[in-house]
Amino acid sequence: MNLTPPSTLAAAVQPHILIVVENLPVPLDRRVWLEATSCVRAGYIVSIISPMGLGWDEPYELLEGVHIYRHPVPVEDGSGILDYAREYSNAIWHWFRLAKIVWKRCPFDVIQGCNPPDLIFILALRYRWRGVRYMFDHHDVCPELLIAKFGKRGVVYWLMRLLERLNFAVASVSMATNESFRRIAITRGGKSESDVFVVRSAPKIDCFIPAEGDRAYRGKAATVFGYVGVIGQQEGMTTLVSAASHLVHAHKQTDVHFVIIGFGPALDMMIQQVGDLDLAEYFTFTGALYQADLIAALNAIDIGLACDPKNPMNDMSTMNKVMEYMALGKPVVQFDLVEGRVSAGTASLYASSNDPEDFADKMSLLIEDRELRKRMGAEGRRRMLNELSWAYSEPHLLSAYDRIMQK
Repeated sequence: MNLTPPSTLAAAVQPHILIVVENLPVPLDRRVWLEATSCVRAGYIVSIISPMGLGWDEPYELLEGVHIYRHPVPVEDGSGILDYAREYSNAIWHWFRLAKIVWKRCPFDVIQGCNPPDLIFILALRYRWRGVRYMFDHHDVCPELLIAKFGKRGVVYWLMRLLERLNFAVASVSMATNESFRRIAITRGGKSESDVFVVRSAPKIDCFIPAEGDRAYRGKAATVFGYVGVIGQQEGMTTLVSAASHLVHAHKQTDVHFVIIGFGPALDMMIQQVGDLDLAEYFTFTGALYQADLIAALNAIDIGLACDPKNPMNDMSTMNKVMEYMALGKPVVQFDLVEGRVSAGTASLYASSNDPEDFADKMSLLIEDRELRKRMGAEGRRRMLNELSWAYSEPHLLSAYDRIMQK
């Protein structure tokens, strides 16, 4: 199949950005999609290289002015180091192949690399001699992510530190998702303060309108808890189920239901755990939901849950799900994470580190105190409207691009 779109852009005078993402298909990667569409509105040409998957399998697609080039991914056999090596070597081959196609269509001025993995600088080096600059969009702290996944700091950890440092060294400008990531760029990454821009991940508020939602998710329960996101071990899903068990069996809070939205490698294990703890009647697993279906499900819940355990990675990370709960006016229960407090403030209750019983205690408190729920939800919505929505991130994104275009 010919992946080259119409040649009308070949003589274009606008600067051209090539965004490379490996972790999720586009437009499902919501941060990347907001960045891309914001840049299109600002007058840039934007092309994206992303993996296929989850229904987004067209090799080339033009959506909202963004040119998307997708590549196949190998079938997952596990989540060990060798499996990641196979996945990333496949991705690198496709980055070089598709970047060549994009370049022939219209030469690009900037490559924006979105980690993980911390390998996209290799592609940036290939085009550096042609005057292409590299923007590092720092999504995850990969060394700490490795510890969260495998629980140890060995040779591979220090390799991750080296790759992280090389990413920053090649980048002319970098974007950080929050102040914690900005400090890493300046300290571990050696970047100048003037070349690091905080572009917070945040929902586009006009897409997140509080409403009644789809009442089918509520059933007959008086209080409905919701979770949206990746269903993986490092997201604390076993802790969530343990907290639910304590809520139902110890607190005797039986007029409740849990709506779990998402997909991931721990889904089957989570369903098994729910059955083993005699909780099946209290859980609904929706699978992945997008756009209007996602908003309808989240609007149906009363309280949002973020069970990410306290560890060095999560302490530094801004959780998209917390921002989305807040945008819809939902109070939040989460563990006491540094950036979690920065995002939510008093819109959340904070359980003691990785303690499912205390997490259940906080859930029970919100079941009993509807006025507290109302105040917390209103504060979260206020913070999103006045401080934290994508409307406040977009100017920082465009400032980062103004900076790199001056390099």
